[in-house]
Amino acid sequence: MPAIDPSHIPANLRPVMEAMCATGAQLSRVIARGPLAGKLGAGVGENSDGDQQKALDVMADEMFEAALKGTGVKYYASEEQESVLTLDGDGTYALATDPLDGSSNIDVNVTIGTIFSVFAATGDAESSFLRPASEQICAGYIAYGPQTLLAVTFGAGTQLYVLDPDSGAFVLAEEKMALPVAAKEFSINSSNRRHWTGPVLAYVEENEAGKDGAKGKDMNFRWVGSLVAETHRILTRGGTFLYPSDGRPKYENGRLRMVYEVAPMAFLVEQAGGKATDGVRPILSLTAGELHERRPFVFGSAEEVDRIADLHG
Repeated sequence: MPAIDPSHIPANLRPVMEAMCATGAQLSRVIARGPLAGKLGAGVGENSDGDQQKALDVMADEMFEAALKGTGVKYYASEEQESVLTLDGDGTYALATDPLDGSSNIDVNVTIGTIFSVFAATGDAESSFLRPASEQICAGYIAYGPQTLLAVTFGAGTQLYVLDPDSGAFVLAEEKMALPVAAKEFSINSSNRRHWTGPVLAYVEENEAGKDGAKGKDMNFRWVGSLVAETHRILTRGGTFLYPSDGRPKYENGRLRMVYEVAPMAFLVEQAGGKATDGVRPILSLTAGELHERRPFVFGSAEEVDRIADLHG
């Protein structure tokens, strides 16, 4: 049986999606075993950008790399790898991935995930990824939580699949997700409040004022610390997410990586009717200058994202 219902997947991308979903299902079983599968949240070193790697980060990276060989993926770029790997010399795709997003939540049984993005491969490895985000041909995430879910876009809407534990396959649950227009929630790491820029602080204070302020309605605050979990909540019930630049050293451009996290999530969100910016400029109009480049990231319900841009002047 195929790892995913192929009926809504472009024929040329089916081998790639089969490999991603089969590996996602396998990884889901490992995660479900928790400590019975070993110390998945144990630190095992640092990646090329200085972030601590967990055992599950490395395991997931190795699993996806192995599974994608022979699927037409020429270039493989991972948040856990310093440089681009060549998988299939005659392949036609370039796939970028954060193999295990939210790894700080491994030990506390909170939703974590895999994020991926696909471009058409060019002649040069890095240049296949350092191009306008609008040139993505596919983007998605697999969320490992109470349900294991796949959200994916091929440029014609955002589809939602659920992993059926009985069949072991991802089954289409929603052909076109629609991000709710009305927002009742916002998500930002409030522990960084003292470092925020004026526009970000103004937006948060506007939300905190609730029905007594300019917004005229109460807003709920949310923060999970897992981009996949935050994105799925917002795609499902609306709201906004902010990981802005701030005043701390090395946070001038935020902390999320353009190639592995920001660009694919922006593609998914916009295909579901939302918006995604760096605070002002649409993410899909931007190009990463280097493989592990970081960007500020704001996404969610369109009117809220526009309001944040307005506050930036």
